Amino acid sequence: MKFELKRIQQALEQEGLDGWLFVDHHRRDPLAYRILGLPSEWTPTRRWYYLVRRSDEPIKLVHRIEAQALASLPGMTLQYASWVEHVDQLSWMLSTVRRVAMQYSPRCEIPYVANVDAGTVELVRSFGVEVCSSADLVQLFEARWTPAQLASHLEAARRIDRIRRETFVWLGNVLRQGQPLTEWDVKCHVLEAFARERLRTDHGPIVAADDNTADPHYEPQAGRARRIRPGSWVLLDLWAKLDEPESVYYDTTWTAYCGATVPDAYLQVFDVVVRARDAALTLVEQAVNSGRLLRGYEIDDAARAVIREAGYGERFPHRTGHSLGQDVHGAGANADNWETHDERRILPGTAFTIEPGVYLETFGVRSEVDVYVGEDRMMVTGEVQREPVRI
Repeated sequence: MKFELKRIQQALEQEGLDGWLFVDHHRRDPLAYRILGLPSEWTPTRRWYYLVRRSDEPIKLVHRIEAQALASLPGMTLQYASWVEHVDQLSWMLSTVRRVAMQYSPRCEIPYVANVDAGTVELVRSFGVEVCSSADLVQLFEARWTPAQLASHLEAARRIDRIRRETFVWLGNVLRQGQPLTEWDVKCHVLEAFARERLRTDHGPIVAADDNTADPHYEPQAGRARRIRPGSWVLLDLWAKLDEPESVYYDTTWTAYCGATVPDAYLQVFDVVVRARDAALTLVEQAVNSGRLLRGYEIDDAARAVIREAGYGERFPHRTGHSLGQDVHGAGANADNWETHDERRILPGTAFTIEPGVYLETFGVRSEVDVYVGEDRMMVTGEVQREPVRI
């Protein structure tokens, strides 16, 4: 990502902030490196600070033995060596501002932004500076996709949807041949397909059968994976991105039954989950079409209301969706009024998942789609499941 000083200064003006203070040590804050456009291969061994001020030139503070640490960025440079000098120079730097944003979240309500340690926040406050969360600023400069990133997402969606379809066909062929098949076998099959299609993922995928589908984050492990048989209920959650710089993730979940006739118990819960998903989609579409400001928690409320009304409220233990970006859990607004009360705005140029689920004692159902919000329209970026796959 290219560093955009003037855009950051304009955003600070709009937010009523004097500055945005970036600080890091040993690459603890990946957001700082991406937003500032710092080299991905560089790992500092000493603390550095970069203060983007609303109307003045930025100020850098670096250790003398890493004096070139922020050389690629504009602004005046201060240096320190001893701890006394560190405090003195930081105090002078911050004397030029009163109210700054940092990668901090009150009560850690948005953990994806809370990358600065509590001690550093205390130190900054000790100079009489008010520390505000950078959550909304991060959305502007990290969560919004470029046209190239949207294109990368759509291409990843095409490849992953194809892999998902082919995986269900392959699974059926193996079962019909009477060969043993486990969740681990399916996971390996998917990862091999990802490699062929030049897709990259940080972990996963989730392949769950029967009562393992009742665990939202179950992942099979070698040597302890459930056998998949005729009559099994299978959940497949796939996420990956193109193996290219700055590409962004696609994330999808489908369910299937290994047989011709899906039992009513599965169909009943599947119907509730799909109606919850579609209620959330309708809310987003109506808000975007009307130009209404939409916040993350509202999307969660729309899906959760359907599940509660159906009597499964306690069986939906996670948020409705998460932001998507270069990390599968991105830095933008989440569809969440459960794990957190996410009041961040849904900004044009951002994307997120909608993935409600119901998890009973013996099985679970989740249906996941990805949504991209543009200036005047929204789109579901991949294929949408309308009924359980029959294998």
